[in-house]
Amino acid sequence: MRYATEFRDPAAARAVLAAIARTADRIGATRARPVRLMEICGGHTHAIFRYGLDTLVHEGVEFIHGPGCPVCVLPMSRVDEAVAIAERPGVIFTTFGDAMRVPGTRRSLMQAKAAGADIRMVYSPLDALELARRNPARDVVFFGLGFETTTPSTALTIQQAAREGLGNFSVFCNHITVPEPIRALLDDPDMILDGFIGPGHVSMVIGIHPYDFIARDYRKPIVVAGFEPLDLLQSVLMVLTQIAEGRAAVENQYARVVPEHGNRASLAAIADVYERRPSFAWRGLGEIDASGLRIREAYRAWDAEEKFGLGYAAGARADEPEGCACGAVMTGRMKPPACPQFGRGCTPETPLGALMVSSEGACAAYWHYGGARAAAG
Repeated sequence: MRYATEFRDPAAARAVLAAIARTADRIGATRARPVRLMEICGGHTHAIFRYGLDTLVHEGVEFIHGPGCPVCVLPMSRVDEAVAIAERPGVIFTTFGDAMRVPGTRRSLMQAKAAGADIRMVYSPLDALELARRNPARDVVFFGLGFETTTPSTALTIQQAAREGLGNFSVFCNHITVPEPIRALLDDPDMILDGFIGPGHVSMVIGIHPYDFIARDYRKPIVVAGFEPLDLLQSVLMVLTQIAEGRAAVENQYARVVPEHGNRASLAAIADVYERRPSFAWRGLGEIDASGLRIREAYRAWDAEEKFGLGYAAGARADEPEGCACGAVMTGRMKPPACPQFGRGCTPETPLGALMVSSEGACAAYWHYGGARAAAG
C-alpha cells in the first residue's frame, strides 16, 4: 500500500487542515468572500467528494469544478457523427465505456447498440487494433477520446496500424487539450478564480510548463496535485501559501509521479501523429481555439473522418439539451444541485447531461457522494 496509506493518514490530514485554516485566516478568506480554487481534473472532483474534503477545509475555501472531463465536454454533433459511423454496414465501432451513454441529439451509442449497431466497449485502442486483425473484412473504428492522458496510447496504436498496414482500422479523433480551456476561462471577465489545482494524469504526459502562462500572464497560482486526500489538501495549502505570500507560480505537489518536462516518448508520439485543429467545440463552452487535435496527413489512411467523409466544421453544435446546465457547472458558475434537472430529469439511470454519465463528471460526483440527498432535499 505504499503511496496510498501514507497519503490517507488522519493525523497528517488534521495537521494540514489546521495549516490551511491558519493560512485562510491570514489572507482573510471567509464563507462570504471565499478563496475560489478550480480543480481542473474530474478525478480530483470525485476524490474531493469521496473523502469529504469540501466539508473539512476552512469555510473560506471553495472548490470550483472545472471542465476536466473529456467525455462531458464532447459536443453533441460529434456524438451524432460517432453514431452515424457505428450504424454503417460492416463497421465495428469501439469505445471506452464512459462514452456509451453520452447523449447526442438523436441517440447515444448505447441506444444505437440496442438498435443493432455493432458497438463494442474496449479498454484500450490496442483492443480495437486486435479486432481489426481478427476481422479483416470489417472496418474497425476506435472512438479516440480524452485529454493528453489518453492521447499517447491512441497515437502509438495508429503508428502500429501503419507499420502493419492495417487499412481496416481507423480512429475517430476527438482528443482535446487542457491548457487552452483554462486560458478561455481566465479570459472570461465573469469568471472569478483565485488559483488552480492542476491535473495529475495530464501532467504526467505534458509536464508542468504548459501551465506557465497561468502564473506569468494571469498572476494565478497553480499546483499540480495527486489524487489521495493528503495530495489534495497539501495542494490547497500550497496555493493558499502562494496567495498569502503574494506569489504566482507553477508548483508540483505530485512530483513523485509527474516529471517536470513530461514523458518524452509520449510527447514524441503525439507530435508525430497529431496536429492542432484551428478550433474545437466544447459542449456547453463553445468553440475554443487550438484546443483539439486531428490526425496528420501522413496518417490520414487511419483517420475515420477522412475514411467516412466527415470532416470537422468550425461551429459544430456545442449546445446542450433543453434545461441542461452542464456548461454552467463546468465553468464554475453553478453547483450541480442548483441545476433544475439534477436528480429530476437527469439521474445516472436517465442522464440528460454528460456530467451525470461520465465517471469523472461533477454531477456524478455529487450524486454518488451525497448529491442524491441534496436533490431529495
